[in-house]
Amino acid sequence: MRKFLIASNNAHKVVELNRILNPLDIHAVTAKECNIDLGDVEETGTTFAENAKIKAMSAFEKSGMPSVADDSGLMIDALDGRPGVYSARYAGENATDEDRYNKVLEEMKDVPEDKRTARFVSSICCILEDGTVITAEGYSEGKIAYEPHGTEGFGYDPIFITDSGKSFAELTSEEKDAISHRGNALRILREKLLKYI
Repeated sequence: MRKFLIASNNAHKVVELNRILNPLDIHAVTAKECNIDLGDVEETGTTFAENAKIKAMSAFEKSGMPSVADDSGLMIDALDGRPGVYSARYAGENATDEDRYNKVLEEMKDVPEDKRTARFVSSICCILEDGTVITAEGYSEGKIAYEPHGTEGFGYDPIFITDSGKSFAELTSEEKDAISHRGNALRILREKLLKYI
C-alpha cells in the first residue's frame, strides 16, 4: 500500500481521507507517524485552493513523499461568505469548535430561515512523487441552524443542516461521506488519481 503524507494534524480529516483512499491501495499517514516535522505553514492564500496548495507543497518539499492537503471551511451567504478561509480561526487562535459555531449563531440570530443558506467547501491538493499536482474541489449545500444539533463530526457540523433536515453532526460517518464537501472532493480526486496509479 502506497503512503501519502497528509499535511494535517486533524485526526478527523485523516480518518475521512483513509476511508476514501484505502480502496485505491493508498494509506494516509500523518507527519507525526513518519517522524517528520512540517512546522507551521502560513496560510497566506485568499482561497481554499491556494491554501491547500501551499500546505501540500510544503509537506512535499519537506518529506519527498506524495502529499495531500485539504483546506476547507464554511461560507454563509448572509455573512458575505464568512467565515470562509478563516473558518478555523474565526473566533480567535485558541478557540474551540463550540466557540466558533457559537460566534456564527450569534451573528446569525436575527437572520430569517430563508436567508440562512450556506455551503461547506473543500479544496484538495495532491502532489505526487514526480511533482505532478492534482486538485479537486467539493461542495455541500445546506442551511445554518438556530442552535447546535448532534454530537458526531467536528467543526461547524452541529449547526450545518443538510437537505435531510439533519445536521452533519447527526449523520453517521457513511452518511456524511456520501454528501460532504470533503467526500465530494475526495471522490473527484480519486477519479483523477486513477489516471496516475
